[in-house]
Amino acid sequence: MRVGVLTGGGDCPGLNAVIRAVVRKGVQEYGYDFVGFRDGWRGPLENDTVRLDIPAVRGILPRGGTILGSSRTNPLKQEDGIRRIKENLAKQEVEALIAIGGEDTLGVAARLSDEYGVPCVGVPKTIDNDLSATDYTFGFDTAVGIATEAIDRLHTTAESHMRVLVCEVMGRHAGWIAIHSGLAGGANVILIPEQRFDVDKVCAWITSRFKASYAPIVVVAEGAMPKDGDMVLKDESLDSFGHVRLSGVGEWLAKEIEKRTGKEARTTVLGHIQRGGTPSAFDRWLATRFGLHAIEAVRDRDFGKMVALRGTDIVRVPIGEATAKLKTVDPKLYEEVGVFFG
Repeated sequence: MRVGVLTGGGDCPGLNAVIRAVVRKGVQEYGYDFVGFRDGWRGPLENDTVRLDIPAVRGILPRGGTILGSSRTNPLKQEDGIRRIKENLAKQEVEALIAIGGEDTLGVAARLSDEYGVPCVGVPKTIDNDLSATDYTFGFDTAVGIATEAIDRLHTTAESHMRVLVCEVMGRHAGWIAIHSGLAGGANVILIPEQRFDVDKVCAWITSRFKASYAPIVVVAEGAMPKDGDMVLKDESLDSFGHVRLSGVGEWLAKEIEKRTGKEARTTVLGHIQRGGTPSAFDRWLATRFGLHAIEAVRDRDFGKMVALRGTDIVRVPIGEATAKLKTVDPKLYEEVGVFFG
């Protein structure tokens, strides 16, 4: 059997670990041949490939990013996109395709498998941890670790100048990175997309913190929104999946805090630092296990499925189930951490 592999959407730590596990087990135990498609769905659209064998995956376990490249190409919006993908898979003699990605990449895989008969197996990745049907996605643990370390560092400089420091983290429309890193880093305010925030209440928490002779740290997710207002956007442009470019709420909030409290406020936007660099041990472990189980699903010809973490077990679920809705922060969890605000 010849198996295709692609990595789509935003890059994240752990992608190379999946590729390595898929190829190692597929070659050594099943005798499969592999071809990598470059830059997400652009690869099968344009028949842009790279050979994947054991020498090609040596030494990539600790590397961030993806040796296959990635993109946000949406083949469903391309002229004759489905036909071109099916023709190029046939040209490459690919009998199964492993798609490693988040909501958008796997959404395409679900439609290709369910509606067009393309044999796909999905592997969930995103630093946002917003894919339902899996307890965790790889990339998330690394992003939280990076954000937590940044918050730790911000505490000392905030206290040196007794100013407010606002730390904006990624996550799009889910607050998992914000709530995990904010709690672990001892933030005084955590703002997430699932709960619209009251700027006056934020300012009251900050004022309370100053009265206790401490400098406040505010962690805000890029998709967080004020009660009286709209989402703050970098610009109005959309990608091929219809997503806006987030970021900017941290800078906006810092200006509001200064205006309303009279205290100096600065912003740190972590941005792509959260997505780059060496994956954590947990993400290497999870990504490797996902890869091993994905190639087992191919062997079993169990297509249209995504591998998922449930407790400590790796299970298979329909890709469509995993992409049907976002996994967001439960209000009870947010209420639980609220004891540390202010």
